[in-house]
Amino acid sequence: MTVKTVVTGLGVAAPNGLGTRDYWAATQAGKSGIGRITRFDAEQYPSRLAGEVPGFVAEDHLPGRLLPQTDRMTRIALAATGWALADAGVDPKELPEYDMGVITASSSGGFEFGQRELQKLWGQGSEYVSAYQSFAWFYAVNSGQISIRNGMKGPSGVLVSDQAGGLDAVAQARRHIRKGTPLIVTGAIDASVCPWGWVAQMAGGRLSTSDDPARGFLPFDEDAGGHVAGEGGAILIVEAAESARARGAKVYGEIAGYGATIDPRPGSGRQPGLRKAIELALADAGAAPAEVDVVFADAAGIVELDRIEAEAIGAVFGPNGVPVTAPKTMTGRLYSGGAPLDLTAALLAIGEGIIPPTVNVEPSPGYELDLVVSRPRAAEVRTALVLARGHGGFNSAMVVRAAD
Repeated sequence: MTVKTVVTGLGVAAPNGLGTRDYWAATQAGKSGIGRITRFDAEQYPSRLAGEVPGFVAEDHLPGRLLPQTDRMTRIALAATGWALADAGVDPKELPEYDMGVITASSSGGFEFGQRELQKLWGQGSEYVSAYQSFAWFYAVNSGQISIRNGMKGPSGVLVSDQAGGLDAVAQARRHIRKGTPLIVTGAIDASVCPWGWVAQMAGGRLSTSDDPARGFLPFDEDAGGHVAGEGGAILIVEAAESARARGAKVYGEIAGYGATIDPRPGSGRQPGLRKAIELALADAGAAPAEVDVVFADAAGIVELDRIEAEAIGAVFGPNGVPVTAPKTMTGRLYSGGAPLDLTAALLAIGEGIIPPTVNVEPSPGYELDLVVSRPRAAEVRTALVLARGHGGFNSAMVVRAAD
């Protein structure tokens, strides 16, 4: 019998709310966290909007000895892990150390950490390791710090596939639950709002250059002109359903299905892979399209990519065949942290029967999407589909459903 994997804890750090409760209240109210960059002077850059996590003071959440060893990304991830464990009612000190693992995601490594290392290189020369070595090492630091801080010696890993990586990490966590590890910390936090990270993101040519926070990120809108980048994400605690039930844990929902594909190379004439990823996820969940109550869209904010996503959704569900939402219009795209945050929103929507809105967008009729805009929509939500795509052709889809 296949072991069911359920989510029992959530830890959120988002541009429109620090903590799960604040994030969900802001999201239901349509409150955006997108604004002018404050973490550095961005006046010289073409893109000046970002979603920044408000009110996070590392000293309030972590011991001082950890601060010199970490950057903002890892500090937020460590704090969010603590919140998720507390939400799950789990004290790592009370569990066998090999019964707990950490599988997270990273979009590209630690930009802020890398910038700091480059500054050391400029000042000190060969005394410091190369920047390349620093970035390669940092891929493992985030999950490694979580493991060390919480005494977790079970499976550990980091998935790197940009925005899709957040779903890929949760899927890998589910695999380890099925293999017998009782508990996995998963999801992702990303934070690359720093000068060098900003240049790297602009090089992709997908950042919006609007200075109006209400018009900077408009997926499925005729005025779409790129996305706004953000920081933050969500950490989830996943467990085997049977063990969660045995300890009386609160269950947000089940990770029921997953599919992933890679787009063909440009110019090949072959179709994009997002539709196939959706179909794989539904098949893995044993769910028919008619059972899906809402789709949380990837929402690239690039006209061609929005068209591809709308066509994939329409091909599976029919024109205007399922409610679609993109609450990331309130946070920006959080790279590896974005999909876990959407998973969190999907699980909360299941629990409360509310589909959060897509803000500021006037959907183009040509996409033929039933986009939930302006205000939340009351609905019975039993099954949700979350979509994520990463730069380079990564496509991931995940089905979550209400727990039995």
